[in-house]
Amino acid sequence: MTEPDLFGLTAVVVRQPKRSWWRRYRGPELAVATVEGTPLAEVTNIADRDFHLARMSGEFIVRIEKRARFGLLPMSPTHFRFIDADGQEVGRARASGPVKTRQLSFRTERSRPLFLTRLAHLSAEWQLTETDPLRTPKPETLGRVTASTVDKLLGLQQYVAESTPLLDASERQTFLAMVICLHLLRWPPGDGSAT
Repeated sequence: MTEPDLFGLTAVVVRQPKRSWWRRYRGPELAVATVEGTPLAEVTNIADRDFHLARMSGEFIVRIEKRARFGLLPMSPTHFRFIDADGQEVGRARASGPVKTRQLSFRTERSRPLFLTRLAHLSAEWQLTETDPLRTPKPETLGRVTASTVDKLLGLQQYVAESTPLLDASERQTFLAMVICLHLLRWPPGDGSAT
């Protein structure tokens, strides 16, 4: 059986893998699967602020570099860079303000600006648009991310990322990287609380 094309799908699930409450977890940071549950890729924490997205076959897809401009100050912006297997930058993202998970702005490989925005503070849904929905009334929605808790005891998170056919494969790759960035902002490695 052949593996589904990760960036040909209009919906994927990104989730924290199940782990034991009693043992130290040593697996991937996140798992990417089809909506039906077929594993597609994994995200591993390579260094403190570098994460690799690779297919289940081990094929490298993208490295996500997370950098805070002024260290750990709460108001300082957080920047992400997406680097492909050839060492080329294929996208970048930025989150700023006191609630960094409110909106992430990013540029695709072709410099197309996109915004992943949570419209209400306590909402579990983010919308993907080409224009800033906080400044433009009713922009066209290109996708959405819905977060949920799949293990209440451990607080494990799951994100369903859905996109429209208006995004091409490279833009879906950037969108998937943005979902990973959203998780890293909500649940930094070693932290125990989500926003």
